[in-house]
Amino acid sequence: MPRLEGKVALISGAARGQGAAEARLLVAEGARVVLGDVLDDDGAAVAAELGDDQAVYEHLDVTSETDWEAAVQAAASRFGALHILVSNAGISPRPKPITRTSPDEYRRVIEVNQVAAFLGIRAAAPVIADAGGGSIVLTSSVNGMVGAGGIAGYTSSKFALRGLAKTAALELGRYQIRVNSIHPGPIDTVMVQPESWGGFDMRPALAASMPLGRIGRPEEVAELVCYLASDASAYCTGSEFVIDGGFLAGPFNALGADA
Repeated sequence: MPRLEGKVALISGAARGQGAAEARLLVAEGARVVLGDVLDDDGAAVAAELGDDQAVYEHLDVTSETDWEAAVQAAASRFGALHILVSNAGISPRPKPITRTSPDEYRRVIEVNQVAAFLGIRAAAPVIADAGGGSIVLTSSVNGMVGAGGIAGYTSSKFALRGLAKTAALELGRYQIRVNSIHPGPIDTVMVQPESWGGFDMRPALAASMPLGRIGRPEEVAELVCYLASDASAYCTGSEFVIDGGFLAGPFNALGADA
């Protein structure tokens, strides 16, 4: 039997990258999915690919409380319930030192990456509770575990998601809602692709710095999300799940990796 048969999921940032991969896998595993994003054409195309019976696209600006409420209502009205929330949307501007980052630039990242996850939980948790419980997955990062120069807003927001997941797990556990954070390392999405870096391809250098010798694929992150959304992880809540190709294992020296 598919792992998510009969479940209904809402995924933010689902028009491309990790979110789209998650939507495709969750549908393949039996779920019906609401895809939320601000990239309306891309999101609608993914939903159409998945089929009207299994997926619907909803415009979702994750900084908007009203949009979150509409997306949750779309799940309930179209598919009858909501069991799974995947808070995946996020941004990461090009690196810039703190002293050259404006307060507005910093606040923008915090709003999209951190406050939006709070809004998503706030809107979705009562509806998930009404369905008898389920799972909430917050997409953090390895930079929610260790710092990195030049991305103060991103790192701050991703650390915050760990705490938010733990607090929500404590508050929602008695409603049979599990809440966990995932912490991907470098993944082959728009954030690291040349279109976001003026044509520069940083992926080979990132791959060379990884113990596994490559960066991750969105489909690999989707597998972790599917596990946390399913009953296979029924006793997992308030925890961090790292998927980073060994990034956090320690400083990597290619010369010391030879057998």
